[in-house]
Amino acid sequence: MRSKRKLLIAGGSHSDISLIKAGKELGFYVITTGNRPDDLGHKYSDEYHNVDFSNLNEMLDLSKKLKIDSICSCCNDFSVLSVSYVAEKLGLPGHDPYQTTLTLHHKDLYRKFVLENDIPSPYAESFDNFEEALKSADKYSFPLIIKPIDLTGGKGVTKIMEKKDYGPALEKAFTMSRAKRVVVEEFFTGTQHSFSSFIRDGKVVFYFSDNEYSFMNPYLVSTSSTPALVPESIDNKLIASIEKISSLLSLKTGIFHVQFLVNGDKMTIIEITRRCPGDMYTIPVYYSTGIDYASWIVKAESGMDCSGLSRAEAKGFYGRHCIMSSHEGRVKNIVIDEEIKNNIADQLMWWKPGDKIADMYTSKFGITFMKYDSKDEMIDKTRRLNKLIKVETYE
Repeated sequence: MRSKRKLLIAGGSHSDISLIKAGKELGFYVITTGNRPDDLGHKYSDEYHNVDFSNLNEMLDLSKKLKIDSICSCCNDFSVLSVSYVAEKLGLPGHDPYQTTLTLHHKDLYRKFVLENDIPSPYAESFDNFEEALKSADKYSFPLIIKPIDLTGGKGVTKIMEKKDYGPALEKAFTMSRAKRVVVEEFFTGTQHSFSSFIRDGKVVFYFSDNEYSFMNPYLVSTSSTPALVPESIDNKLIASIEKISSLLSLKTGIFHVQFLVNGDKMTIIEITRRCPGDMYTIPVYYSTGIDYASWIVKAESGMDCSGLSRAEAKGFYGRHCIMSSHEGRVKNIVIDEEIKNNIADQLMWWKPGDKIADMYTSKFGITFMKYDSKDEMIDKTRRLNKLIKVETYE
């Protein structure tokens, strides 16, 4: 009997469970990696290796040792870089060249690319030297956003309103950036959304969009709802931009995920990535469209045929909510208000009584998936979810 083909998923957190399950359903022997053995996703894989998925050479060595047939990124930008690197070195299908992946995922290279090619994005400049960056303060109008070029989830990001805060924000971003490079970006005021598309032969063949909200950390998305509350014209602008980027960079078949801001009929793209979004993003996609998004992502990154995916009309009103605390301390209980209980279609919890809240700006204790009866109910309850689902704490 022929042994199963080996799929290495460069990760294994709770966010990656849908990818791991999809890989197994597609008939792969699924192997996960990462330097956190207790991550939930590893329990769902066939095999786990304690290897840092952000380390290019360690991932390449592991891939050679395991003699993998395919490799798939997890819901993390460091993972997609490593996966692209390994795929290029080993000649594995389903991934863009490593330099292309750097262009899309390192914020300085991406900002340079979009400015040169007239893609709607905030004006930005990048720096690899603190003193040079500091000298540029007088050329900008405030407010500004300062970011490390290689981190996600709001890590190292600061919004500054006046010049006196410029230096400290730069220092924070430089300190946190692994590459020691930062981006200084104009601030665009608007509502935040995501637009997750699937491209094939340079064209968008499927997309899903939603509204994004934050809790204690303004740069970390903790709640979403769908459909997106934006004009159809915005979708058309996004599709045109994605297909333009795809053409310019000759992108491979697969996911192309965008975060964007909207103010009236104005739109600007703030982040893009070619890996699955985190926090079980694929579940609301399935509820809304009936599409098993995780399966198509794994197929694409494994070089499988993706000709069967086409546009599916979104129906209904859905949401996703990460349970987070507004206080430090330890978790006593998660309290769910009666008003929201009937809206919870599913949930994944990993909290335990006594869990220490290491960082209230990033620590998550579970995810609930919501179904609403109307757009008005979706809007109303989404904005109150952090009051309707609360973390009780003690010192």
